[in-house]
Amino acid sequence: MSDARIICSGLSFSWPGDVPLFHDLSFSVGGGRTGLVAPNGAGKSTLLELIAGERRPSAGTVAVEGVLGHLPQTLPLAGDLTVADVLGVAPVIRALDAIESGDAAEEHFAVIGDDWDIEERTRAQLDRLGLGDVGLDRRLDTLSGGQVVSLGLAAQLLKRPDVLLLDEPTNNLDADARHRLYDVLEDWNGCLLVVSHDRALLDRMDRIAELDRGEVRLYGGNFTAYEEALRVEQDAAEKDVRSAEQEVKREKREMQQARERAARRQSNAARNVKDAGLPKILAGARKRRAQESAGRADGTHAARLGDARARLQEAERALRDDQAISLELPGTAVPAGRTVFLGERMRIRHGDRDVFAGPGVSLEIRGPERIALTGANGAGKSTLLRLIHGDLVPEGDGRTRRADGRVAYLSQRLDLLDLEGTVARNLAAFAPGMPEAGRMNLLARFLFRGDRAHLPVGVLSGGERLRATLACVLYAEPAPQLLLLDEPTNNLDLTSVAQLTAALNAYQGAFVVVSHDERFLADVGVNRRLRLAEGRLLEDAAPA
Repeated sequence: MSDARIICSGLSFSWPGDVPLFHDLSFSVGGGRTGLVAPNGAGKSTLLELIAGERRPSAGTVAVEGVLGHLPQTLPLAGDLTVADVLGVAPVIRALDAIESGDAAEEHFAVIGDDWDIEERTRAQLDRLGLGDVGLDRRLDTLSGGQVVSLGLAAQLLKRPDVLLLDEPTNNLDADARHRLYDVLEDWNGCLLVVSHDRALLDRMDRIAELDRGEVRLYGGNFTAYEEALRVEQDAAEKDVRSAEQEVKREKREMQQARERAARRQSNAARNVKDAGLPKILAGARKRRAQESAGRADGTHAARLGDARARLQEAERALRDDQAISLELPGTAVPAGRTVFLGERMRIRHGDRDVFAGPGVSLEIRGPERIALTGANGAGKSTLLRLIHGDLVPEGDGRTRRADGRVAYLSQRLDLLDLEGTVARNLAAFAPGMPEAGRMNLLARFLFRGDRAHLPVGVLSGGERLRATLACVLYAEPAPQLLLLDEPTNNLDLTSVAQLTAALNAYQGAFVVVSHDERFLADVGVNRRLRLAEGRLLEDAAPA
């Protein structure tokens, strides 16, 4: 096992406006595969950025023992870069080409260093990740989202890192690409820390690190073992809550009974004193002693009730609250027979290649259809969505027609919102006619409560950004009657996937969704399936 290690000590971090994320966070992970899990917004991606040195903590230290590689959730790559540029091998290849051409300048040897085999290693790494047919001079804007993710991973692996940080590495990957990734990580012998919502990947981990309420807890075993451990913990927590609730009720009852007994004793004592004809000074002393005794007893019961309430609060803190979105979207309804989109002979070229075969693809979307669009990475799924939306115009004699009403497009990059604007300000831009109180109530239903509604979109997690985008898109004026979603479950934890599912099940218009998540497609009620293969759009059998 590798000696590589990550050590975080007393780590604190806050967002602008002094919104705290971590405070005094300490943990360490060593060699082997560790899956990092937490609800969206808990700070998983930020924690990886702190470890990678891309953000600075407000307090505490991070130590990384070994060479570090980091694959972020969103790759900041310009489309005009080449594959060789992204892999970081372009300067070395240029130096090798120069030497082969007879230029023996010393600077070429300095650039090459020990990387004389860089082309062979690069091709081997690309082959291993299913990119063997991708040329080193190919531009990034001709690659699919899944190919870009695989390329980003190849770039990190070529660094020969000891410590590897991966943030949602299976995003946009088709089934074959995912299994190639699994195989690569199966052979990993350094320190691997992976943020993912992919259960199949998490079940290949040696341990699970849970980031919850500002603490990291380590669980031995894979994600299935972690879920079982959580189930046992939650069963025990629920029993503790029930027991604590009964204890609070019992202490309240005993306190009330004690007060009633003390009141009866005081009443009886007053009558007895009157009947006995005791002097006022003695009667007053007896009354004071009775009141002091009753006060001490009441204080004892109050302290016991306070202790019982504290134990109840502690027990309730151990319970997990999976918050749900609840929506109604009647403004999105589409009549059953209405054609919302018609595209005929749609052709498009990326560089020197045709994305679709022959005369192009044709598609009609009628009524509130729920369409799943599938296909291998690079098949043209995102391109087809952009044609439907109108971002791209078909070439040649191809044509498109859209019904009146808005078509909303959620791309893989979730780039619809103003990153510098707050969540509340973005919603105001999309729904200017909605009163401010209504907008704040709506954001609360999308789980942006209090200060979180006033955070800049750029600092949100992937899941939070999707929720903010959904709020803006679904409640925009006018409401969309055709919704296009490109890998919408990327970056989402299981709770957020359930929230997205609830939002789409409330939506009454038509949608086309690109996703490799079959369970999600079943849960959102897909009733038509289209598949892109070898440049052709094929109609698969509808779900049963």
